Amino acid sequence: MIRPTMRSIGAGLALLLAVRPVAAQETAPAEAPDGFLEIVFSGGISGIAIMVGLISLSIITIYLIVDHLLTVRRRDLMPVGLDEQVRQSLVAGRIDDAVSACQAQPSLQSFVLLHGIAELEFGWTAVEKALEDALAEQSARLFRKIEYLNVIGNLAPMVGLLGTVVGMVFAFQQVASSQGAAGAGELASGIYQALVTTVAGLIVAIPALAAFAVFRNRVDQFVAEAAFQAQQVFGPLRKKRKG
Repeated sequence: MIRPTMRSIGAGLALLLAVRPVAAQETAPAEAPDGFLEIVFSGGISGIAIMVGLISLSIITIYLIVDHLLTVRRRDLMPVGLDEQVRQSLVAGRIDDAVSACQAQPSLQSFVLLHGIAELEFGWTAVEKALEDALAEQSARLFRKIEYLNVIGNLAPMVGLLGTVVGMVFAFQQVASSQGAAGAGELASGIYQALVTTVAGLIVAIPALAAFAVFRNRVDQFVAEAAFQAQQVFGPLRKKRKG
């Protein structure tokens, strides 16, 4: 009686050992990409196209930030001592010297002062109007320059969301084509691969919007300072003509 029982137990263990690898293979979740590039480009052709677009936007953002850091700065827009030099020349009646000083240092401030000097012969009202127009023109020019960062900051999340929606469509299409046979692991794999584009879009958008806010405040500050200094430069002439 013992030998048949031992034989039955041995046969059962052999059957379990033969079945377990098969069951483990059937229930094992889909292998997830473990490398950074695998995760980034795991969304198929459409996902790769969208990721390439987001990478291009990130490169443009870096270029714009570096360019603005080198150009939207005080020493380029507001040369030190230019306002005092022009003011002294105007008070002394040396209009040509004031014009030469502005032309020697092209900037936001010199552009505004040149427009004011050009209207001196027509009175203070014309000078004030010329200063306002010049400030408005330069302000619009600088804001147009930094507006691209705002555009990228608003566009990148939309592009990332488009990649997520496309990935979700493909994931649920797989479930529908398999008539619900696709497991939760496969569905979760498709969803997280689709969400990669949304993460990438936010990574591009957040620095772009932050840089836009910083440069916008700097432009506002420089334009306000240029307006104040222009008033100081032409102030003595206004008082002299009134007297």
